Amino acid sequence: MRFIIFKSSRAITGIVALLFTAACWILFTGCQSDAQKKEGQGTLSEAEKHLPENATRGLKIADDLQISLFAHEPMLVNPTNMDIDEKGRVWVCEGYNYRYSLNPDNPYKKEGDRIVILEDTDGDGVADKQTVFYQGEDINSALGIAVLGNKVVVSRSPDVFIFTDEDHDGIADRKDTLFSDVGGTENDHGMHAFNFGPDGKLYFNFGNQIKELKDKHGRTLKDIRGKEIIANGHPWRQGMIFRCDPDGNNIEVLGNNFRNPYEVTEDSFGTLWQSDNDDDGNRGVRINYVMPGGNYGFKDEITGAAWRERRINQEDSIPYRHWHLNDPGVVPNMLQTGGGSPTGILVYEGALLPERFRGQLIHSDAGPNIVRSYAVSPDGAGYSATINNIVEAPGDNWFRPSDVCVAPDGSLFISDWYDPGVGGHQVKDFAKGRIFRVTPKKYKGYKTPAPDLSTIEGAVKALQSPNRSTVYLAWQKIHSAGEAAAPELEKLYAAENPRFRARALWLLSKIPNKGIHYVQEALNDKDPDIRITAIRAGLQIKADTLALIKTRLHDENIQVKREAVLALHNNSSEEAAAVWAQLAQQYDGNDRWYLEALGIAAEGQWDRFFNTWLQSVNNKWDTPAGKDIVWRARASASLPLLAKIISDPAADPHQNLKFFRAFDFYPHDNNKGKVLLSLLEGHHPQQGYIDALTLLLLDASTPRTATIKNAIQNGLKSVAQTPLYIDLVRKYRLKDQYSELLKHGATRP
Repeated sequence: MRFIIFKSSRAITGIVALLFTAACWILFTGCQSDAQKKEGQGTLSEAEKHLPENATRGLKIADDLQISLFAHEPMLVNPTNMDIDEKGRVWVCEGYNYRYSLNPDNPYKKEGDRIVILEDTDGDGVADKQTVFYQGEDINSALGIAVLGNKVVVSRSPDVFIFTDEDHDGIADRKDTLFSDVGGTENDHGMHAFNFGPDGKLYFNFGNQIKELKDKHGRTLKDIRGKEIIANGHPWRQGMIFRCDPDGNNIEVLGNNFRNPYEVTEDSFGTLWQSDNDDDGNRGVRINYVMPGGNYGFKDEITGAAWRERRINQEDSIPYRHWHLNDPGVVPNMLQTGGGSPTGILVYEGALLPERFRGQLIHSDAGPNIVRSYAVSPDGAGYSATINNIVEAPGDNWFRPSDVCVAPDGSLFISDWYDPGVGGHQVKDFAKGRIFRVTPKKYKGYKTPAPDLSTIEGAVKALQSPNRSTVYLAWQKIHSAGEAAAPELEKLYAAENPRFRARALWLLSKIPNKGIHYVQEALNDKDPDIRITAIRAGLQIKADTLALIKTRLHDENIQVKREAVLALHNNSSEEAAAVWAQLAQQYDGNDRWYLEALGIAAEGQWDRFFNTWLQSVNNKWDTPAGKDIVWRARASASLPLLAKIISDPAADPHQNLKFFRAFDFYPHDNNKGKVLLSLLEGHHPQQGYIDALTLLLLDASTPRTATIKNAIQNGLKSVAQTPLYIDLVRKYRLKDQYSELLKHGATRP
């Protein structure tokens, strides 16, 4: 294995000056009266507003919280991402050289950007020690850092590096490559941060500037089923989210068709969440519950067309049209937050912050200068969320939160890029950067006792930490003990806190030869989240999938049934279709989350699954729920059923646009062509409108028979003076209609 030695004395260069600066700042802030701190920025000059000693005066914090400045320039500048280790030290990626080619006014730092470690050695809540872990041009503007014991995963497109601190002195000794040559260089739509999940896996994502995932030798990687991981639409496109072993093996694609998800986070049950940025300025920033295997609709699933391209049944407003939300096969958004530049996200599983934040998402958005909590609640088989603001900056629009992390004591840390602008890759300030800390009112100090990992009992206690790095160390200790850890894990599994129980279950499930026993027991637990965790854990240990699902086939909780449905994804066993059909019969016609789970499960096996379902309902598919399943399906047998729905004389085709749109998700072949041509031969009261829409779905190279010519004339009359008229003229190049187009201001094809 190749490695490079990085030892040098540079880590202590300037330490005396930094300590002096910090000491002066502490003395200054200590002399400020409460009145001065509360008066905001109204009395300050523009230059004074941006001094570190006034950093918190422009911020508005929730009434039962307090915010303090943990670190500031020159200890760090332009923080892009951070992590906190088991000692409470804050590890920060800097982005001084961010998009330097677009920021010519900034002198390029030839020695490259840094990873710095910020430490509070005296427990007063203020960093007083800085160590440069690594510096180099190869990590310019790194967008992700994960501290895993003495290994540190750093994401900097086009590469992902693993640095090792072999002697635990806070300075990198070795650099290895995990992934390489993935693209996205000098772009924040590239590789993002890695996270350690409760199942012992690493989770990560990349934005839509990366087209494929490659190993350290530059070879295209394959997922666990042998598919090359390429964002070319076969089957994945645009931004993607992944799970893999800590060594990078056994990669799974968990979702695709995002624009630029900055970070992914997991809760203790294994549920995934992330934000996604819209095409800038379209007020479509979203928060996603990531349903494994899902398509999230940034581009047209089949053609890759952008959201601006007109389509049948497109959404009424741009923020929703942006994500193709009306299309079959697109997982809904949990929440849309408007305009912004979304960044770091986490699930808060600590006990220090007030109750309303516990178990909820916390998210930073640099665009509107805000850190929010999202209170998540079940919504059918999915989730909905409401917003609780934590920190906002009505008095300082330079506040640009880039990440959020939880320390071992449960306090919340916020990294602040601190710049007058965001977006467009323009940087106005290259000298500043801050780290803030949020705690309850009157909470004092910052003490982080080292976890005791010398015993299984101590490791199980550490497993309950709200801090990821601490959990990682505990997980490794417990997992390596195997069956010997079972008694202590069983105690934790019997606890009241369901998140701690889930953490214990993940580890219990991985005990060789005994894990399945714990999974089977958990499948009957009274807590639906534990039953969900059991299904997920069972899949990871390769338990009998159908046996798992059958125990929950009629679960009273729809989210447990959703998980049972998703467990069928890629299951090619003979009985899988019948099990899917039973779960499909439980769709109520109103739950889009459950419908999309059914679609994910049937992917690649639609004909078999759909036909089995038709038989199971005795062909009585013509119900609101049955029509939805027909709409979502991609089976040969569903095509004529779409036509029947559209042709129903009692149905208004204006209200049935989604069924027309469904045809776009089938290949242009004889089967599809025959069904569409049959629609042109109908006698619906609104046949002209049906003709117009059907013609837009047909392959334009279809021979111009008398039927088609007649349909063109009927269609044109029906949609005159509407955008559909223009679409028809352009698609079929109807030169005799060009003059009519010009009357309405449309350009000729």
